[in-house]
Amino acid sequence: MKPHVVHVVHWLRVAGLENGTVNLINFLRDCFHHTVLCVADTGPLAAHLFPDVRVIDLSKEFKRDQLFVWRLSVMLRSLKPDIVHSRNWGTIDAAVAAWLAGVPVRIHGEHTRTAADPPGKNWRRKVIRRVISPLVDRFVTVSDDLRRWMITEVGVPEHKVVRIHNGVDIQRFSGGEFEFGRRALGLSPDDFVIGAVGRLDPVKDYMTLLEAFAKVAQRQDCKLVIVGEGVLRSELEARVAQEDLRGRVHLLGERLNVSELLKGLNIYVNTSIAEGISNAVLEAMATGLPIIATRAGGNVELIEHGVNGTLVPVGDAYALAAAMSLYLSDSTVGAQHGIASRQRARGRFSLERMATQYKDLYTSLLKN
Repeated sequence: MKPHVVHVVHWLRVAGLENGTVNLINFLRDCFHHTVLCVADTGPLAAHLFPDVRVIDLSKEFKRDQLFVWRLSVMLRSLKPDIVHSRNWGTIDAAVAAWLAGVPVRIHGEHTRTAADPPGKNWRRKVIRRVISPLVDRFVTVSDDLRRWMITEVGVPEHKVVRIHNGVDIQRFSGGEFEFGRRALGLSPDDFVIGAVGRLDPVKDYMTLLEAFAKVAQRQDCKLVIVGEGVLRSELEARVAQEDLRGRVHLLGERLNVSELLKGLNIYVNTSIAEGISNAVLEAMATGLPIIATRAGGNVELIEHGVNGTLVPVGDAYALAAAMSLYLSDSTVGAQHGIASRQRARGRFSLERMATQYKDLYTSLLKN
């Protein structure tokens, strides 16, 4: 019988952590039996899981109140998992529930920090992580930056923290079919298109992206597309109108055909103020795009400045605009960086490599 892994996530809406979880489960379905518990609700990515993966919406099962941990522990006892793997702050109480339920292996993943606390200085959250660390067999971080933070700032013992980079499906995200990508975007093949993918959330700092793009658009002919949905849509729409960028900035909303849309871009931009290892950046790299990214968190582990992209300071619209202008004015640099991005994604950040590392982690902990 295959070992049973219960994954606890906030939800399965379209976002990097959730997409990575779905990819991992599908890749390891022959090695493990999987169940997904969603704390808030499910979401469209649930449909991307194989039919034998059970998805449970905890919000329909019981309230998230003072008895949530106890109720979750009761459910876990009934599910009888060999491993519980929770992810990010929103599910950290699942580690306590798994301990109460006597689950043999308990893993908690740290994938990113929030816009409210980019450096991770919130003392209460650090103390809680440190206090529950004896109940967790391994903390998995997706970047070296997060691993250092967990050890030096949070105070988790070094031997309990392992780094596993996110991985991307190299075959699904590939270059070529440029005109197909442009048709998916609804733009002309002659346009120079800058793109970003991610929820419309303060942590993505799209206001700085719009400020930088406005500077570039005053001098050079280009367009910007942002793929994603979220709480900042109305503010972004207002900023587009304020900067008189209608027709040049396209807010495409939530889309499930990102692999097609990326093929139609000239460059990809990540302006996050806090980042783990961005799945969206990895997908753009696998597509063969040059990357402009902030020096936030794990971005510096994905982008080698001047080789497969350009790194800029967080919140610096002038540096971001200069980087955009470089690629607009020199297509040779963009082509070289795009080739290097694809090679770097294939060599260091494949889905196969990530899944193998999780498989090895699960297997080794089950043997202990």
